[in-house]
Amino acid sequence: MPEPIFTPSTKADVGHDENINHEQAMKIMGRDTFNKVKELSLKIYNRIAEYSLRKGIIFADSKFEFGYENGNLILIDEVGTPDSSRFWSVKDYEPGKPQPSFDKQFVRDYLERIGWDKKPPAPVLPEEIVIGTSEKYLEAYRLLVGENIP
Repeated sequence: MPEPIFTPSTKADVGHDENINHEQAMKIMGRDTFNKVKELSLKIYNRIAEYSLRKGIIFADSKFEFGYENGNLILIDEVGTPDSSRFWSVKDYEPGKPQPSFDKQFVRDYLERIGWDKKPPAPVLPEEIVIGTSEKYLEAYRLLVGENIP
């Protein structure tokens, strides 16, 4: 895509985050905070995307969580990891197809294959899925950082 798209969401009481439109987000947090969160999100995204691309990885999408501490807007969760983001290989990228990735999509794909209904409790993951996911995370680290985790 020519530029990133900012899509706000909010925590659901149960299940996954809920996407909301810009007007709903402004109603929840106010126009000034919304504009600041949007500006920071795009700045963070662009910085990670530029760095990742130099390492041969497409930083496809991510989530950033913000909150307040002592009245100050802060980033409150991990950023740019395989848990919060989707990373795709530049060399393997094929538009319009599912992408091989270095993130938790591997687990999601497995859960889809076995027909999990997304209701707790989640099924226990087989060892090969746990190992495969770990290998993807470690490969992302190696490519992005330039070294293996000792």
